[in-house]
Amino acid sequence: MTLDVPNLKDFDDRLRAEAAEEPTLEVPLDPPSKKTQIIAIYGKGGIGKSFTLANLSHMMAEMGKRVLLIGCDPKSDTTSLLFGGKACPTIIETSTRKKLAGEEVKIGDVCFKRGGVFAMELGGPEVGRGCGGRGIIHGFELLEKLGFHDWDFDYVLLDFLGDVVCGGFGLPIARDMAQKVILVGSNDLQSLYVANNVCSAVEYFRKLGGNVGIAGLVINKDDGTGEAAAFAEAVKIPVLAAIPQDEDLRRKSANYQIVGTSAGRWGDLFAGLAEAVAGAPPVRPKPLSQDGLLNLFSAEATGKDFVLEPATDIDMRGKHAAARPSLEVVYDDA
Repeated sequence: MTLDVPNLKDFDDRLRAEAAEEPTLEVPLDPPSKKTQIIAIYGKGGIGKSFTLANLSHMMAEMGKRVLLIGCDPKSDTTSLLFGGKACPTIIETSTRKKLAGEEVKIGDVCFKRGGVFAMELGGPEVGRGCGGRGIIHGFELLEKLGFHDWDFDYVLLDFLGDVVCGGFGLPIARDMAQKVILVGSNDLQSLYVANNVCSAVEYFRKLGGNVGIAGLVINKDDGTGEAAAFAEAVKIPVLAAIPQDEDLRRKSANYQIVGTSAGRWGDLFAGLAEAVAGAPPVRPKPLSQDGLLNLFSAEATGKDFVLEPATDIDMRGKHAAARPSLEVVYDDA
């Protein structure tokens, strides 16, 4: 008996050819018509996704919308601001504890509410004891068992860490789980590098037939230098809001105070963001090359004018460097 062994080279070639094909379906330019908008928010760790989402979700709820906020960052800090700094039990840890006790996880074990916002954290494994991406996949599997597809919300906001590109962190884009993606960035190279990576992921899966698009960029801690706005223009996505670098915002965020409310001075800003998020259509981005990204900044800020100097074998051997006889055969001239 003979076994048919697949030709891996042919398979790789087919995948490359498929990825290179232009998609036949364009990203829809009209606002999503489905009642529930599922929106994935990506950004570099520490850029202010949780701050933005907690206040955005609170403002949406004030405006009469039903909002579910799901933290998909292993740090489990998405809901901290919403709940005054208190950490809520994560789905991963609750599921593990309940399973050991022979019990089923219930909604009230993992979902909590404030100001009309329903919120939960997927969580993640302890350091060195599991894969964060796999933890996210497990968390969504449990949400499906709890009835996720039957829940009645106007908006489901998913907070994803943009620095990590493996497995579950790309779930909303790779599996068309969300209708659109919102980026959070600032006027610094690292946050825009992450934003550009997410744009590249969206473009890649668009070429494979995906339908997720970028709705726009939220500029957080905007100091007015303009690099983030220039990035948005270069990749052909809109700026949904620019949240200023302001001491009042910094202090209130540090003290776990909600500013996304009509009762405060920042209410109009977050109301505008809520409206922009709701109406922004998902568009297909034009991700930049590394050089294109660097060109948004001055050479002094990035060192983009640096010329690479190749190392030599002698450089690598250091004090052990010595001439070695060559094995090359040299023929005398005839």
